[in-house]
Formats: sequence, structure tokens, C-alpha cells
Amino acid sequence: MTPISDLSIYASLFIVFALILASAVKILREYERGVLFTLGRFTKISGPGLIIVIPLIQQIVRTDLRTVVEDVPSQDVISRDNVSVKVNAVIYFRIVDPERAIIAVENYHAATSQLAQTTLRSVLGKHELDEMLAERDQLNVDIQEILDKQTDPWGIKVANVEIKHVDIDESMVRAIALQAEAERQRLEGELEAFRRSVQAERQALEHIQIDLSAARRHRSDDDLSRAAAETDAERRLAMAAERAMAAEARASDAEAAERDALARQIVAETAADEREERGLQLARELSEARHQQRSAAPANNSPPRDRGL
Repeated sequence: MTPISDLSIYASLFIVFALILASAVKILREYERGVLFTLGRFTKISGPGLIIVIPLIQQIVRTDLRTVVEDVPSQDVISRDNVSVKVNAVIYFRIVDPERAIIAVENYHAATSQLAQTTLRSVLGKHELDEMLAERDQLNVDIQEILDKQTDPWGIKVANVEIKHVDIDESMVRAIALQAEAERQRLEGELEAFRRSVQAERQALEHIQIDLSAARRHRSDDDLSRAAAETDAERRLAMAAERAMAAEARASDAEAAERDALARQIVAETAADEREERGLQLARELSEARHQQRSAAPANNSPPRDRGL
């Protein structure tokens, strides 16, 4: 063999070896993961960093874990109050399970976008136009929860949904403007009627206040007359009470004088009894003395006996 043919063989072998090495060595970034298949069967999730793949036996599918911003195209929606509008939105989602994102769904990006479009039409069709315009935050939350629940088997996490625009046709805008004008006129009429009713109620209230003031003045006069009568009655009652107290005092004095007279009578009767008893005692003593004196007198007048005898 010639040296040129040997050199070509070595170059071919080197190129084949370089190609095999290039296909066997994979480098995954920090935000990337690799779903590794061996002979067509799922083996593991690899990355980030240097990954060695056996050529012709193993195969790796790259997945991006960063949040994806998907613009939902404008959708024709008929609201619950039969108003045709065009609504577009934007969704934010990311892969949380690379295995399910690759195995459970063919194209997770397209599947999520289509599901967002149908969910947007379905949710907004259940609400009226005023709710679409006034309660947009709540609608965003409702759509996000529905999408997150439906994409969970795919390993997809829907982080946020934002409704961007709610466009109304020109004819519908004019109809809404006419309706708003009619509503404004109706409100003005109701406001004017309310003002008239308030004015009538105010006048009625003024009449009631006048009648109430007159009744209060009449009541004040009656109260003054009643108070004067009550004062006179109280004064008469006080005078009667004073007279009763004076009569009671005189009766008490009479009872006291009667008790004093009775006591003096009892003392006098007691003294008379004592004097009578003392007089009887003196009479008895005098009678006894006289009797003793008579008894002693015959003894002194008898003749003297013979001393010799």
C-alpha cells in the first residue's frame, strides 16, 4: 500500500471517531434537562452538565425548564348577554416534569397553546360583557386554575394567564353607546323624581315640625298649669299636715296633763288614807291610854292594909 492510501485510511478513521465522539458527548446548560432513552425505553433524566450517550443505543431529548411566554391568538367570543367580542391573552408556563412532558404528550407547546384558546372561549362565554371588563383579574385566575389542572398530567405548570384586550365591533359599540345614553336618561329621570320626592318629604317634615312645636308649646302651658296645681295641692297638704301635727301635739299635752292630774289625785288619795290611818291609830292609842288610866285609878283609891298582917 502506498503512503497516500494509508493516510486516507487514518483520516477516515479519525473522522469516524470524531463523529462518534461528537454524538456521544452532550453538554446541557443549567436550565436544560435531557430525557435519556436506551433502545427506545425511558432510562433517566440527565443534566445539567456533561452527558455521555452511547451512539446508536441511547438517545437523548433536550427540554427547556425556563418559563415560556405564549401569545394566545385573538378569539371570537359570544358573551352570556349575546355580545360578540374578540379576546386575546398571554399565558406563562414551564416544564416541571421533563419525563411526562416528552412521553405523555407529543408536542407540549402546541398542546398547551390550543388548550389555552379553547379554555379562553369556554370561560369568557359564561360571563357578561360587563364582567369581562370589570372582573378581569378574577377571570385570569379562573382560566389559570383550569389550564393548570388540565396540563398537570403533561408535567406542565401554568403560572399565570393575562387577558390582554377585549375588542368590541363598531356596531356593538354604537349600540352600547345608545343603551348607555338611554340608561343615563332613565337615571336622570329617576334622580329628578327622587329629588321631587325628597322636596315633598322635606316640606311634610317642616309641617310636622311646626305641629310638633305647637304641641310642645301647648304641652308646656298644660305642664305649667299642672305644676301650679300640684304646687298648690302640695302646699295645702303641708298645711294640713302641720295642723294634724299641732293637734297631735295638743292631744299629747292633754294626755300628759291628764296623767299628771291622775298622779296628783293618786298621791292625794294616798296621803288622805295615810292621815286617816294615822288618826285611827292615834285614837286607838288614846283610848288605850284612857283605859289604862281608869284601871289605875281604883287601885290608888282602895284603903291601906294592916302592915302587921
